[in-house]
Amino acid sequence: MATASSMQQPALLLRQLTQDPVTASLLAAALATAVLMIAAVSRGGGRKPRLPPSPRGFPVIGHLHLVRPPVHRTFHDLAELVGAFNVEDYIAVCRGWDLQGLRRRAADVHRRFDALLEEMIRHKEEAREARKMRGGAEGETPEKKTATGTTTESSKDLLDILLDKLEDDAAAEVKLTRKKIKAFVIDVVTAGSDTSAAMVEWMLAELMNHPECLRKVRAEIDAVVGRDRIAGEGDVASLPYLQAAYKETLRLRPAAPIAHRQSAEEMVISAAGGFTVPAGTAVFINLWSIARDPANWDAPLEFRPERFMAGGRNEALDPRGQHFQYLPFGSGRRGCPGMGLALQSVPAVVAALVQCFDWAVDGDAEKIDMEEADGLVCARKHPLLLRPSPRLSPFPAVV
Repeated sequence: MATASSMQQPALLLRQLTQDPVTASLLAAALATAVLMIAAVSRGGGRKPRLPPSPRGFPVIGHLHLVRPPVHRTFHDLAELVGAFNVEDYIAVCRGWDLQGLRRRAADVHRRFDALLEEMIRHKEEAREARKMRGGAEGETPEKKTATGTTTESSKDLLDILLDKLEDDAAAEVKLTRKKIKAFVIDVVTAGSDTSAAMVEWMLAELMNHPECLRKVRAEIDAVVGRDRIAGEGDVASLPYLQAAYKETLRLRPAAPIAHRQSAEEMVISAAGGFTVPAGTAVFINLWSIARDPANWDAPLEFRPERFMAGGRNEALDPRGQHFQYLPFGSGRRGCPGMGLALQSVPAVVAALVQCFDWAVDGDAEKIDMEEADGLVCARKHPLLLRPSPRLSPFPAVV
């Protein structure tokens, strides 16, 4: 009797649990999960698929412990920290307390950047060592014959050149170290990526807010480039209205709105009533405000690319720092070193986006919000959200 009673208790408990709909659904989900796991384990007993090598994973969580913030977020955090207001720079009693958490955030960004660059350098060193083991001479890349002639197996990039100098300059007076290579790469990548990305966003947003300008840019691209291939940097010189739209975007939204200089000698500014600037004074030039001065620009707050076209009032102005009323890249020896790259790459990217896609504003807003964020780089305060739809059919091959 005791045995029969003990066998009836689980059945009675199961019957009571299944009478509740919520409990019954949970039991069904648990049972289905168990069946799927058993089936997966049983299938895994056979021939295992060939997977690429990966770090060791843990049960249940797998590789979640290796997930890191995306690389583009690291660049964004760096630009934000460089231009952040630090109360410790102005109030001595606050120094050392890290009241805003900037030191902690800077250490986190430094750790992420160092890990990223260390991995890049390690992969480069392994590839260079593999080339040497294959018989290639040090500092050279193996060559192979192609239909068009002799070409190198892999072309050198900036990191290859720096690693070459690191090996060759072992006896130099000023040595190139691993830490200096990382710092140089960070300077080049951050200065050339974050600012260019911000300008692409601003230019596309301005064109979306001015449909007639967008129509003119697109018509010019279709007339010059056509629909059989995608516009590139080589087409920028043949697209004057696209260049004018980019110049107007640089005027209204300079990537670096403030230029920092230091006076080499004492000078007197007569326009300010004889104001004296001592030697060695830090001078901050407001490029954003200069480009919106009504004395030099008609309707300075409006987006008018026609002002830079032939016959326009500002046709002769060049963004390379030769006119003091228009200095989007600064001027002189401290001007932006990536100016030439930006003048080619940003219009080319926007041209391809406008040529290949029709864009629509996400949501019910008729106009895109053009509010600017605080920081060293003039970036958008809110992300640019647009819905693309293919404009070219068939889509041209990307070479």
